[in-house]
Amino acid sequence: MGSADSKLNFRKAVIQLTTKTQPVEATDDAFWDQFWADTATSVQDVFALVPAAEIRAVREESPSNLATLCYKAVEKLVQGAESGCHTEKERQIVLNCCRLLTRILPYIFEDPDWRGFFWSTVPGAGRGGGDEDDENARPLAESLLLAVTDLLFCPDFTVQSHRRSTVDTAEDIHSIDSCEYIWEAGVGFAHSPQPNYIHDLNRTELLKLLLTCFSEAMYLPPSSDSSNTNPWVQFFCSTENRHALPLFTSLLNVVCAYDPVGYGIPYNHLLFSDYREPLVEEAAQVLIVTLDYDSSTSSSPTVDGTTTGTAMDDVDPPGPDNLFVNYLSRIHREEDFQFILKGVARLLSNPLVQTYLPNSAKKIQFHQELLVLFWKLCDFNKKFLFFVLKSSDVLDILVPILYFLNDARADQSRVGLMHIGVFILLLLSGERNFGVRLNKPYSVRVPMDIPVFTGTHADLLIIVFHKIITSGHQRLQPLFDCLLTIVVNVSPYLKSLSMVAANKLLHLLEAFSTTWFLFSAVQNHHLVFFLLEVFNNIIQYQFDGNSNLVYAVIRKRNVFHQLANLPTDSQSIQKGLQRKKKTPEPISRTNSQDGVSMEGSRPAAPAEPGTLKTSLVATPGIDKLTEKSQVSEDGTMRSLEPEASQLSPEGNPPTALSDGEPWSGEASHSRRDRRRLSSASSSGQWTPTPDWVMSWKSKLPLQTIMRLLQVLVPQVEKICIDKGLTDESEILKFLQHGTLVGLLPVPHPILIRKYQANSGTAMWFRTYMWGVIYLRNVDPPIWYDTDVKLFEIQRV
Repeated sequence: MGSADSKLNFRKAVIQLTTKTQPVEATDDAFWDQFWADTATSVQDVFALVPAAEIRAVREESPSNLATLCYKAVEKLVQGAESGCHTEKERQIVLNCCRLLTRILPYIFEDPDWRGFFWSTVPGAGRGGGDEDDENARPLAESLLLAVTDLLFCPDFTVQSHRRSTVDTAEDIHSIDSCEYIWEAGVGFAHSPQPNYIHDLNRTELLKLLLTCFSEAMYLPPSSDSSNTNPWVQFFCSTENRHALPLFTSLLNVVCAYDPVGYGIPYNHLLFSDYREPLVEEAAQVLIVTLDYDSSTSSSPTVDGTTTGTAMDDVDPPGPDNLFVNYLSRIHREEDFQFILKGVARLLSNPLVQTYLPNSAKKIQFHQELLVLFWKLCDFNKKFLFFVLKSSDVLDILVPILYFLNDARADQSRVGLMHIGVFILLLLSGERNFGVRLNKPYSVRVPMDIPVFTGTHADLLIIVFHKIITSGHQRLQPLFDCLLTIVVNVSPYLKSLSMVAANKLLHLLEAFSTTWFLFSAVQNHHLVFFLLEVFNNIIQYQFDGNSNLVYAVIRKRNVFHQLANLPTDSQSIQKGLQRKKKTPEPISRTNSQDGVSMEGSRPAAPAEPGTLKTSLVATPGIDKLTEKSQVSEDGTMRSLEPEASQLSPEGNPPTALSDGEPWSGEASHSRRDRRRLSSASSSGQWTPTPDWVMSWKSKLPLQTIMRLLQVLVPQVEKICIDKGLTDESEILKFLQHGTLVGLLPVPHPILIRKYQANSGTAMWFRTYMWGVIYLRNVDPPIWYDTDVKLFEIQRV
């Protein structure tokens, strides 16, 4: 039968279904088979031939028919999994049912009355398929998930058959050990099967259906109670799924082994269609959804103490019930870590490779999913995190992240990407090794829209952060605390900043210490505290190599004097605020010596008007996101008890859609002080008072810098007068050989603010991840125009 006839017949069946007012019996195979037995329809056809309005109409007007359609489609998948799909016809039926369910499920999820449907049992559908007692019956959802996992390891359909001869009876799908059929070499599996694009296409369709099953999460509003686990994911990742381990390994290996460059031949991707890429994308999306797990509510799944033996050992203490999280947290072999890290770094760097030879290599689009995966790896497997930081390989992750941050800074549709990039760097910056690694010289010249500089990876990080703060869009202000916390965390280890980076840090201090900025919002002074902490750490712990920074501090000494003499009387506060009205630009960029941008770079562009984006929940303030640790003499860290943070009113759910509002980046005791120290004006607006300014001005850590200026400024001035110098190089030479030993106050202990898991970020990740998946699945548009509740779809 031709494909046109086939589509016509399928469409006829759909019309019959929507027009029948009477229930159709489940036993009426002649009717139900029209949907899958005689048709050859692609997933795109199914989406076109089954319009949303008709699915909703059947749901409202003849619910029993929709229920029977779902039940029959699942039954066909179960039969396919039972039989092993040996004939072409059986495979076609399985794929048709798979496409149909992918189309229908979102409309089941969007209606609260239907949501329990898949978790109810169907009379007569016993677990053994026979006519046993009904209490043995499985819920439809479980039958569906188990059939899909069986089908993902079905010889000659989704995996290579191991049988040599055709005479042998085909392998029995129930007796095969799916661990021998893992899709790709890598973690825990050494054999790389022959690529087979038909298998790749079939796997992709089945994974699309899995992802659609898991997407019930999109139809529930964000809640602060992260314990409400997704029942689909929970069952799928439980011991009920006998393929959990080989499937986890297959997904991870397929993603990490993928090389989009086309085996090193430029422009190769233009000649050959790549069947692997859609599979890799789908695998990455399924993987991050199965790993959606709030590690703050449970005992952490990470285990320390080395073990030897297989890739995942049984001797470790039992981890979380979610087997995917459990397996991820127990990977420990160096060669497995190397494989994962190399793979993720290769894929994250792919868009950067593009800029050298445009279109020479295939450009991947799933970097956001990869960043979520990398985050989960570091968050759930501390051994992996330490492995990443053990060598300079971490820089292969850092540079792409800085590239994405810099590229997306003006684009409102990419606020989520900015956040996850910054979260990853915050997590890494809590470890001493990260700061140490940043001292490696930066020689890779990825074209980026930043000033040209010669220096280290630390310089690159500071220059990109400066660019985000001074020329990003308004919505990024909540990230400023986080960006500066990262700089504070690495500052004690930075051996030598370039002049460009040193000037950028002082420009930020200058911008953040203007009176209008300090007086215009209750938490703005925190940014000044962070920057002073950076200068203090470098002066106390890395003075010797940092003559550029010391010179910049001396040149801008008036900024420090102005801070020390900040006026606190009402009249000056009012005057400071008046100035704000004249300068609406959040931070002036004029006096930041921005040199020429790198060759070949394109300026960061805002989103095209009309670009779709999904809303995000608010992220917790920096005080909730991090926990202070003190670094001892021997380099070990001990956690400092948060002194007053117990007083914060806990438990208010994060409100959705507030990605534009600033974080309550407040150490929480200040809520009390705020009421006392600042008067609320009649409009309910906060206004600064002299008491409030005094309360934090008295704590500004200026002693070290004032002492440095007191000692060095007269000496530098003397050199200039004696030698008639205006030349920086002589002064820098003097500063390089100068010393302040014994002249500075006793060094303060190094404070690191380490990321700590919390339910607020777990919820943020859930909304961000599903938002990405929603927007990336456009062909077919699985969730488009359905009533999702986890986020709002907005146009820029």
